[in-house]
This record gives sequence, structure tokens and C-alpha cells, in this order.
Amino acid sequence: METAVIDVFVSAVKLIGLPKSVGEIYGLLFSSPLPLTLDSLVRRLSISKGSASQGLKVLRSVGAVRPVYVAGDRRDHYAAETELKKLVAGFIREELQPRLDSGTERLSHLNSLLASSHPADSAFLSSRISKLAQWHARSKSVLPLLTGLLD
Repeated sequence: METAVIDVFVSAVKLIGLPKSVGEIYGLLFSSPLPLTLDSLVRRLSISKGSASQGLKVLRSVGAVRPVYVAGDRRDHYAAETELKKLVAGFIREELQPRLDSGTERLSHLNSLLASSHPADSAFLSSRISKLAQWHARSKSVLPLLTGLLD
């Protein structure tokens, strides 16, 4: 069962361009009834400590895992966040929003390059940049709606 759950999350992270280890870590934490340490993740997933550490860093930054206090143990323990709204909001905040923000700068750069394009290509390129700007604007307006739908 655990392997099948991990496979679900490995497929999901591949779809959004994150490393396989991120899906493995989240899948193992998701299917574990107890919080796990970094060393447990390394051992059970047969991944390097660096890969596990980096994966936890990514997952913590998007709010997909949280540290859990375990009495009598000084090591850090982690558990999966299972609230869909928190997961999606964290992913939007940490992954999608920065990319959309850089898209604004890129569109501006494309418009500045348009001035130096060949006059015969100018109308076509201008229409394509306008299309990209529309897509960008729609993407920015959809993110808050998506987050709101998860309430």
C-alpha cells in the first residue's frame, strides 16, 4: 500500500516539474501514521541525505510538510500536511506566483525587442506578444479563484 501511495505522489510531482524525491518523501510522510526523521526518510526511500534534505526544504517551503515535536527525541520529525487548500496555496505562493511575476518582466522585454524586429515581421510578432499578454493576465486572475474554490 505504501509503495502505491508513494507512486501517486511521484507521478504528481513529475507532472508539475518537481524532482521524483519530493514525491517520494511526501508520499512516505502521507502514508506514515507517525512523523519521520530525515534519517528515516533516507533509509526507507534509499535516497541520499542531500536529496532528502533538499526535498524536505521544497516541501516545507510550500507548506506540504510540517515539523512535529516528539518528546524525548532531539531530532527533527516531519509529518505531511493533508489540507488541500494549504497545499495548493503554498504551491501557488512559492512556485506559480514567482513565475507569473517574472512573466510580466519577460513580456516587457519582448515588447522592447519588438522595436528592433524587422518591419515585415513586426505585426505578426506584435499579435503574438499580445496573445501572450492575454494568457498571462488570465493566469494571474485564475490563481486567486483557484485558491478561493478550495475553501
